[in-house]
Amino acid sequence: MAKRKKLKLGALIHGVGGHIGAWRHPEALTDASVNIEFYKQQAQKAEEGKFDLIFIADGLYITEQSIPHFLNRFEPITILSALGAVTKNIGLVGTLSTSYSEPFTVARQFASLDKISGGRAGWNVVTSPLEGSAKNFSKKEHPTHPERYKIAEEYLEVARGLWDSWEDDAFVRDKESGVFFDPSKLHRLNHEGEYFSIQGPLNIARSKQGHPVVFQAGSSEAGKNLAAKSADAVFTGHETIEEAKQFYADVKSRAAAYGRSGDDIAILPGFGPIVGRTQEEAEAKYEELTKLVTIDKALAYLGRFFEHHDFSQYPLDEPFPELGELGGNSFKSGTDKIKRVAKEQNLTLRQVALRSATPRTPFIGTPEKVADLIQQWHEEEAADGFIFHAATPKGLDEFVELVVPILQERGIYRTEYESDTLRGNLELPVPDNRYTKVKVNS
Repeated sequence: MAKRKKLKLGALIHGVGGHIGAWRHPEALTDASVNIEFYKQQAQKAEEGKFDLIFIADGLYITEQSIPHFLNRFEPITILSALGAVTKNIGLVGTLSTSYSEPFTVARQFASLDKISGGRAGWNVVTSPLEGSAKNFSKKEHPTHPERYKIAEEYLEVARGLWDSWEDDAFVRDKESGVFFDPSKLHRLNHEGEYFSIQGPLNIARSKQGHPVVFQAGSSEAGKNLAAKSADAVFTGHETIEEAKQFYADVKSRAAAYGRSGDDIAILPGFGPIVGRTQEEAEAKYEELTKLVTIDKALAYLGRFFEHHDFSQYPLDEPFPELGELGGNSFKSGTDKIKRVAKEQNLTLRQVALRSATPRTPFIGTPEKVADLIQQWHEEEAADGFIFHAATPKGLDEFVELVVPILQERGIYRTEYESDTLRGNLELPVPDNRYTKVKVNS
């Protein structure tokens, strides 16, 4: 049996927080979402903790009901470029939509970030769930869920083709002879597909990690298929270890069906542990968070997942309303789960809204308890690692200072970086340039 890879960790830097009331916490920095010093501190703290990567999420449509972090935040490529200059080893992963951007531009942006950082870039491929996004991009309508994934599959194929425009030794740069590059090692893609027609070549060469690492964050059937076929890593979310194991096995088996090894793809659930010196102290921190959210805010937060549906029109303490297919063209896997669990557990609208706004993670407790759960999920193949997000303003500092040393002592997590590239630290191979590979094999 192959030796189990070391635990992987990423840090989602989420400004004032993914929690709708997090900005009201007494210790919160209220302008954190647009505060470069805050982002630098978080990135450097994650690197101190030997995290594999930092992760910047994104969205393309807001309303007055959006959570505070979404209203006023940095664009991922821009902030990651800045953070690349103040870090050395940690990966730099950003979200960018395949539904509302062009492959040539995006391939160039991530290739540039990859070069700037010395091979540390990663792209979280998303298809943009919110229907309102179309209104910001001169589109008459939002593509359907199945079509968005068809677009994404072709888009990713194009981007990877463009990243191979230059063979790794194409640039001769010989001043004496006057030869700057070898024309035989420059390649046009000449892609003609259903959604894109792109000639190439890309006007930037590969970094030492070959291609930026590709993440995928959808958990619907279409999302899992795209991840299994094309992703290097999957950012997902699960409330229980049983759910996580099922997802893990499912995606790994789908990867095998596409001729890939399970080791070719890392499964990284998101989690927001709350650490205390005692279980009671950790529970008190969670309770403090729940008190920052009013039911009105919770209803608005829930509505975002259902295309900003107005839940205030329903009785709070009656069963969760029947919504039919609402949400199926936005956060499909998430809204399907909300509806299913509400029905199975006979939950009221109030209960669903508050659970959604202040989800209770099992990772609440002492550093030893949190470390035990992380180790269990890793060893029982529920996760290859985790994407951490700070549930409280000091969450990352506490995790790095209290939990990371325990994981290191147990030998399941690194004490030093193995590499200065993201692929190297994630134990992923450098992809061959397709044109060089053809030459070698011919």
